[in-house]
Parts: sequence; structure tokens; C-alpha cells
Amino acid sequence: MGERYVVTATGAAADAAKHYSSSDPVGDGAEGHVHAPSLPPFVFALFFIFGGITSLNDVLIPKLKELFTLNYTQAMLVQFCFFAAYLVIGIPGAKLVKRIGYMRGAVAGLLTMTLGCLLFIPASTTATYPLFLLALFILASGVVIVQVVANPLISLLGPQKTAHSRLTFAQAFNSFGTFLFPLIGAGLILGTLADVSAEDFEGAALAAYRTAESAMIVKTYLGIAIAITVVAGAVWLFRNRLQGEKHEPSSGLAGFDLLKRPRFGFGALSIFLYVGAEVAIGSIVINYLLLEDVLGQPENIVGWMVSLYWGGAMVGRFIGSALLRMVSPGLILTAVAIGAITLIAISTNSSGTLAAYSLLAIGLMNSIMFPTIFSLACERLGSRAADGSGIINVAIFGGAVVPLATGALADLTGSLALSLVLPASCYAIIAVFGFYARRPATA
Repeated sequence: MGERYVVTATGAAADAAKHYSSSDPVGDGAEGHVHAPSLPPFVFALFFIFGGITSLNDVLIPKLKELFTLNYTQAMLVQFCFFAAYLVIGIPGAKLVKRIGYMRGAVAGLLTMTLGCLLFIPASTTATYPLFLLALFILASGVVIVQVVANPLISLLGPQKTAHSRLTFAQAFNSFGTFLFPLIGAGLILGTLADVSAEDFEGAALAAYRTAESAMIVKTYLGIAIAITVVAGAVWLFRNRLQGEKHEPSSGLAGFDLLKRPRFGFGALSIFLYVGAEVAIGSIVINYLLLEDVLGQPENIVGWMVSLYWGGAMVGRFIGSALLRMVSPGLILTAVAIGAITLIAISTNSSGTLAAYSLLAIGLMNSIMFPTIFSLACERLGSRAADGSGIINVAIFGGAVVPLATGALADLTGSLALSLVLPASCYAIIAVFGFYARRPATA
């Protein structure tokens, strides 16, 4: 993810690499990787695209909340429908990629994303919130398929011993997308908010207002659809680049027995909670900044600041990639989780710019969590690494559940600050997992 939930399937890639030999035109038997120097730029583009599109939800939520006069629970259905795709499409998407191959699978995912973007047209024309949610689910389904392709493929495109480095570098492109898309999207989508609101209209006038105000949403996603189609065409030109590609067959429920392993089961739970906490904070951050005791400025003034949240994750990834070579990953995970809890406490017990920037700084704490939790959970899985990766993909469904629960808590208590107790609780459990997994796995 985030990053926008990049399932670092290093072990899966290692298994796949076994199917290449020195006799393959693109394989390297000595290193177990694919020699295809022309492909990495396209894979990096995939990371950039699905990271950016996912983070646009944080800008879309306050816009739709205003247009359809939603409470926080209803607004969080945006994230629920988006991240539900990981639960519904994850395993079928993997089977599709196994059947048609990485490159054709990438094209299928990109075209599905394009379809989701185009569905914003009828959603806006009819001013129908459920249709917006359907469009987001289809868009997310394409994102899931693209992730199924991108993660193991970037591992294959080089020696296995440097796979973690390449994945971290690829995640930097993912983070750049999560930083850039909200920055641009806030100006396009939130910048159109008028001096009036949906509460000032009713009947036909309300429908007309919603249609007019959602026009920039449509234009934004149409622009994305055009860009995705161009990338899909470029990837299609390279569809036969991976000669000799093969995949291991697996059952639909492969990997769920791994949850019986304490370390992996705890790690999968931590992924669920981490994605949920990160998405929940990103989803409410704009509305949080709007509060009178925080910044008290309109959406079109503070909307761009969500990019600081994701930008912190981007910067932290570069710092973390160096620290992880010198300090126990488990202890670093515990430290950043405690850091996130501390920042939440500071934000909710202060006001003004301190409250605003301490919440935004949680992005820096989030930076290394996902790949670190993944690698700690999947240690010593060996030939089961691919199955483990699939379960981690399903665990990303936390991005649907925790934000919805956070929105419900905000509605119940009438306080966004109090609702942050839920993400803080998630980080507390992650801190315990980091300490639990601070030593290398023994079995």
C-alpha cells in the first residue's frame, strides 16, 4: 500500500525465479533472476500509479461528505469499498495473473482501473453516492491486480540478494505517488468548493448542485484514466518480454493454515491493524485540520496538507532503509509505533499548528511499518512464502474495517480527536509485535 500497501513478495519471487534457467532467453540461472533492463521503469510507473490513486481517497472523502451531507461513518464507506477489493479480488487476481502472465496481468489491472475511473461519469451525472462507491470498488480491483503483478516482478528483475533494496526503491515511487496525487487532487477537487453547501439546497436544486460540484472529480479521474490507458498500451508492447514465464498452481485457500504459526498470525494481524490505522488517519486528516481548535481553515486552503502526511512516509522510507541495516527491525518497529502513539497524544491534547503538524508527522512513523511487519512475519516460511504473501494481501482489508470503525466512533462521541483512540490502539498492538519479533525466527 502503504506506502500504499506494497505486498513485498520477495519469497514468492524467489520461488518463481526457480522456474528460470540459464537456457531461458531472459533468465539467469546463476542468480535466479530475469534480465530485462527495459522493464523496471514500467514497474516503477505501476508503483507510482497505484500509490497515488489510493491516496486520492483522502481528498475525495471530505468532498463527498459535503456533497451528500454524510456523517463520518457514511463517508468512510469510501475506504471500506476501496479496501474491500483486497479481500474480494486478492486471491482471484493472483489466479488471473498466474493464468495470463505478469505483463498481460498488468494490462488487465490497468484497464480495470480505467473502467473504474470512467464510472465516475455516470456517478456524477446522476449524483448518486452508491455509484461513486461502486466506481471506487472497481478502481481498487484493478489496483489489487496491478499489485499482484508489480511486487514479485520487481523482485525478479535482479539478483535475489538485492531484492529488498529494489523493493524499497520501488516503494519510494509508490510514496511519491501518495505525496503528489493528493497535492494536485486537493487543488482540483477541493478547490471547487463554493461558498454554499449541499445543506442549502433540496430537491432538483440539490441534484444540480451535486452534479456541478462533482464535475472536477470527473475531470480529475478522466485525466487519470487517460494516463493509465497510455501506460497500459506501453506495457502491452512488452507483453512477450518475459519468455518462459511459469507459475506454481495453488488452491484457493492456500496459506490460511499459516495463521496457526504464532509469529505469522501475529504479523498478519499487525498488517491488518497497520493499514487500518494509516488509512483511518489519512481519511480524517483534512476534516481534523478544519476543526476550529486546530486550523479552522476551509478545505481548499488546508486540503493540500494531506500530502505532508504521505510525504513523511516517503522521506521516512529512505531514512528507514539505512537504519534497518544497523538496528533490529523489530525494535525499530516498536519505536516508530510508540512514536505514532505519542504524536496522537500530543495532537489530541493540544491545539492550533501543534495539533495539526503532530498528526501529520505520523506519516513519518508509518514509513517502514508495512515492509518491516511483512518481513518479520514471513521469516523462515521458505517454500510457503508465496502463500504467506497472499494472506498478507487479504489482511490489507484492515484498510476497510478500521477507518469505518473510526468514523463510527467519531459519530458516536461527536469528536474526531476521541476517535483517534482506535488508531492509537492499533499502533500499541504493532509495538508489541515488534518487540515479540525482535529476534530472528527459529522455526
